[in-house]
Amino acid sequence: MLDLTVAICTYNGANRIQQVLERLHSQVNSKNIGWEIIVVDNNSTDHIKQVIDDYQKSHFSTATLRYLFEPQQGAAFARLRAVQEAKGHLVGFLDDDTLPDENWLVNAYEFAQTHPDAGAYGGQIHGEFETEPSPEFKQVAIFLAIVERGSTPHLYTRVLPPSAGLVVRRQAWLESVPKKPFLTGRTPHSMLSSEDIEAIAHIQKAGWEIWYNPTMQIYHQIPAWRLERTYLLNLVRGIGLAKHHIRMIRLDVWQRPFAFLVYLINDLIKTVSYFIKHQKLLKKDLSTACQMELLTSSLTSPFYLWSRRLNSK
Repeated sequence: MLDLTVAICTYNGANRIQQVLERLHSQVNSKNIGWEIIVVDNNSTDHIKQVIDDYQKSHFSTATLRYLFEPQQGAAFARLRAVQEAKGHLVGFLDDDTLPDENWLVNAYEFAQTHPDAGAYGGQIHGEFETEPSPEFKQVAIFLAIVERGSTPHLYTRVLPPSAGLVVRRQAWLESVPKKPFLTGRTPHSMLSSEDIEAIAHIQKAGWEIWYNPTMQIYHQIPAWRLERTYLLNLVRGIGLAKHHIRMIRLDVWQRPFAFLVYLINDLIKTVSYFIKHQKLLKKDLSTACQMELLTSSLTSPFYLWSRRLNSK
C-alpha cells in the first residue's frame, strides 16, 4: 500500500484536467511520500483518455498515473470506484476544475499523521472566477463549494465539507460507506446532489472525526455560466431536495418518524416566514432567491425522494 492516492473524478474534463495534473506534478516536499494519481473517467464523451495517455508519456509513469473508466453516470459511482482501486491508505479527491496549492499533498499527508481519529478532512477552497461575481455572491458562495473558515483547524459537527479537496482514510470509507449509494450526484439529466455529503455522513456516524484542515488549499475554477441565476437556483434546488436523506442518515431507524414530523413542521414555518418577510426581493436579489429555493426544496425533499424510490421500483 502507498501513503496516499489522489483521485480525480472527471466528466468531459479533457480541457480542464491538464492544469490539475500540472499542479500535482509540481507538488513540493513530497519525495518521502508514496503516492499515486488515478483519474476516474465517469463515462465521458471527449478525448480525456488521450490526455491521460499523453501525460503518462511526458510527466508520469503508468505506476503513478492510472486511468480508470467508470460507466455508471454520477460522481458517487466515480468516487466509489476510486476508493476501491486506490493503493493509498489515504484517498484525496480533486475535481477536474480544482487546482491544488503546491503544498497540498504534503499538508494532506501530515494532517493524517497528527489526527489519527480523522476519518475525513477538507481544507480551504478559494474561488477563481472567469468574471467578477456581484457583491451578493458572498451569500451564496457555499453552494459552489467555496470554503474559507479561517486558519485554525477544527472539527466539523453538523455542517460537513464538500468533496473537492477532501481526504478520507480508505479504511474508514470501506467500513462505513454503503457500496450502493442512494444519492448518485448531478448528471446531464438531474441536478440532485449532496452525494459527497452522504458518504461523509456515513463515516461520521460510524464514529470517525471529520476535520477542517486550513493548510490544504485548492482553487476552484468557476466559469461565468455558473454565476447565472438559473444555474444557481437549479444547483440550490438539488441540494435542498437531498436534505431529507442526509438528515435521516444521522439518526437511528426508530428516531426517523419523529424527526420527520419535527423537520417538516420546522421547515414549513421557516419557508412561510421567509416568504412573507422577503417576497418583494425574490425576483431581484439572487441570495434571497437562493435561500427561498433552499427552504422550499428542503420542505418538499422527503416527498420528492419517496416518489423517486417508488418510480425506481
